[in-house]
Amino acid sequence: MPIVAQSTETTDWVSRFADEVIEESERRAPGKPVVVASGLSPSGPIHLGNLREVMTPHLVADEIRRRGHQVRHLISWDDYDRYRKVPAGVPGVDETWAEHIGKPLTSVPAPKGSPHPNWAEHFKAAMTESLAELGVEFDGISQTAQYTSGVYREQILHAMKHRGDIDAILAQYRTKKAPAKKQQQKPVDEAELEAAEGSGAAAEDDGSSGSAGYFPYKPYCGNCEKDLTTVTSYDDDSTELTYSCTSCGFSETVRLNEFNRGKLVWKVDWPMRWAYEGVIFEPSGVDHSSPGSSFQVGGQIVGIFDGKQPIGPMYAFVGISGMAKMSSSKGGVPTPADALKIMEPQLLRWLYARRRPNQSFKVAFDQEIQRLYDEWDRLEAKVADGSALPADVAAHSRAVRTASGELPRTPRPLPYRTLASVADITAGHEDQALRILSDLDPANPLTSLDEARPRYDKAEAWINTHVPADQRTIVRDEPDTQLLKSLDEQARESLRLLLDGLADNWSLDGLTHLVYGVPKVQAGFSADATPKELPSEIKTAQRSFFALLYQLLVSRDTGPRLPTLLLAVGQERVRHLLGA
Repeated sequence: MPIVAQSTETTDWVSRFADEVIEESERRAPGKPVVVASGLSPSGPIHLGNLREVMTPHLVADEIRRRGHQVRHLISWDDYDRYRKVPAGVPGVDETWAEHIGKPLTSVPAPKGSPHPNWAEHFKAAMTESLAELGVEFDGISQTAQYTSGVYREQILHAMKHRGDIDAILAQYRTKKAPAKKQQQKPVDEAELEAAEGSGAAAEDDGSSGSAGYFPYKPYCGNCEKDLTTVTSYDDDSTELTYSCTSCGFSETVRLNEFNRGKLVWKVDWPMRWAYEGVIFEPSGVDHSSPGSSFQVGGQIVGIFDGKQPIGPMYAFVGISGMAKMSSSKGGVPTPADALKIMEPQLLRWLYARRRPNQSFKVAFDQEIQRLYDEWDRLEAKVADGSALPADVAAHSRAVRTASGELPRTPRPLPYRTLASVADITAGHEDQALRILSDLDPANPLTSLDEARPRYDKAEAWINTHVPADQRTIVRDEPDTQLLKSLDEQARESLRLLLDGLADNWSLDGLTHLVYGVPKVQAGFSADATPKELPSEIKTAQRSFFALLYQLLVSRDTGPRLPTLLLAVGQERVRHLLGA
């Protein structure tokens, strides 16, 4: 029975799509598993924009599984696409890889030093590992395997037979060229990573149009393996096809009903697969809103294969903050593996789950990651006490678990910014890190760093890889005697008040109360006075006091949160550096 759509006021975008997909699947293919799909091209590093191509259908598929339905999430690896260019910034790759342009991605050598057999497998492996960490279940389909084994032979012959109909559909759009967009270089922290539907989309290849007419099929050359070929003749009855290669001059005649070294052009290949796999749901990038785009044209061409276009939301770009030195054109665009080095899978899943597909968002690699983690921890607390809004509860649930169960999580999820500060200060000394973290809550001390893992490891990786050296925290070895001698009586008194209270307040909460309370007490107020009870001058006094402490401890005006820094330095050393 079709599920009745729930109210949009009480459900999230995933639930609403799941309603539609289940209903449409029961209409098109009753009794069969629901099929959702993604397409990824391993033409280079698969970045965080491409991840939206996977996470959108994954979240919908997972919701459908939670409701007890059978569902298949297909990921088509477009590894039989042509190798278009040598991406910059890929380790183990040099200009000699240009000689492989035009070959299938599975016929291009992997980067030097890679354990994988070819270019496509090298980049597929990294993405597959990340998807496993993210809890994404899928059925992977290699398009190289599909084409070279003859799985699509009947579809290819059908497309060739109906090439006139396909050509007529494509001809409607060939004259409707969109105005050229002015290209502007952006750093990655401002740029948007487009999750294009596959490398085949890059050239929007309509097919082979030579003197013999239009053909929606491209052979790979039997001599040089490249797709720089033109079909010069084809006979529908015998399926004899003749082609010539403009790269090496080779030509041959083959029988297409026996030939497995070529593929349908992208605008025909994609809708063919919709029909062949019975895809009900597949998203597409924002560029498909334009006339003549692959998704729109595919909606007409799919009928030639007796299929229907999937339900497919248009999704917006994914931005990156904090990696200004990296750009798409120079290579090194951040991948899911890069993000998972510095954040737990739950946080990354949440970023994709909480925004509707047509909403853009950014993945943070800079200081913003600390704010995101604070927001995530507040959400966890609200979910735990029942105060979170329904849509936020749904997004949280999709982040922390799948239909198969809960993702592994950190036993003691201490604040990320605190862990980052401790990792910064201790510089890899785990015994020191454990000492500091144990002092955060003396009543319930941490007994092992494993309790704070993997979050601690992610925060440490962020400090080590994304915080510039000049922003790292280095605690002074000796007191700044010159600064201490220059202090006026009020500043000296503030240090005395702090030192007098250290022993009785040696915990994260206690030190927080102490450092904020010293300027209040100096001004004649209670250390417990709330901001509403205090004049605005107190905030100025607090800032001055904090700056003094930073200067005396780390020779800078700012640094990690002072309570964390004090715990990290230790009582004896704090007293020494503050002139006790």
